[in-house]
Amino acid sequence: MTQRSEALALPQPNALAMAISNPGALGTIEAYISAVNRVPMLSAEREAELGRRVRDHMDLDAARELIMSHLRLVVSVARHYLGYGLAHADLIQEGNIGLMKAVKRFDPARGVRLVSFAVHWIKAEIHEYIVRNWRLVKVATTKAQRKLFFNLRRMTPDGQTLDSAQVGDIARELNVRREDVSEMEVRLSGRELALDAPNGDGDTFPPIAYLSDDGQQEPSRVLERRARDDLQGPGLEHALGALDARSRRIVQARWLSDDGGATLHELAKEFGVSAERIRQIEGAALKKMRAALTA
Repeated sequence: MTQRSEALALPQPNALAMAISNPGALGTIEAYISAVNRVPMLSAEREAELGRRVRDHMDLDAARELIMSHLRLVVSVARHYLGYGLAHADLIQEGNIGLMKAVKRFDPARGVRLVSFAVHWIKAEIHEYIVRNWRLVKVATTKAQRKLFFNLRRMTPDGQTLDSAQVGDIARELNVRREDVSEMEVRLSGRELALDAPNGDGDTFPPIAYLSDDGQQEPSRVLERRARDDLQGPGLEHALGALDARSRRIVQARWLSDDGGATLHELAKEFGVSAERIRQIEGAALKKMRAALTA
């Protein structure tokens, strides 16, 4: 069983209790639904008594009885989300976790029946599961996007493209921006395409065939090229600008000349000093340029 810190750790003495975490444990989803619908519903007095035992003593037997009697609620709620293409059993499993969280927080002293309190936790857990698993790429991350994700299909007439007036109406009804409505419409109308999926046509190629495989677009290489270009352009000009005229002339003649570069002796003759002195000036200049480039 997948452990959730917010869920109750329940004893599971029978097959139906095992199905709390795994609706497929009874063989088929139909068998599970049939089984949970046979669990007796609780009277208001019994529900309040069990709720107090969970609240005051964290009584796991009381929690299990509350959960078992409300599994049919999870099935009912999960059925409304079948249009997203996810398995009914998975939706029920996530909803059951929401039910466990609700039972843990249920306080009968508030005068609210568990069914009214739990439905919000069940929906929240199912919503989170759908958003995580509906697509490989997450389509809803902000509060406005989630609101649109679960309402836009219902509010879109016959699945047609929305015109400007319809976008405005939906934005006002859901209290979101027009831009959010238009963006979510595009996201929901898109589809995933596998990079290497065969298309059955010998004259065309899958998307991966058009991608470069030489690694030149790898982020680290792109950054390296940008850094190198900067050093050879503005960075180099900045470093040369930190030198005096003689040092700059020596560096340019030795390292930036198109004809292979001047020798130490040629520069020594030009400036009337020894070759060793030219070497010293060159070394000091290169050190100063490195400092300027890393500053």
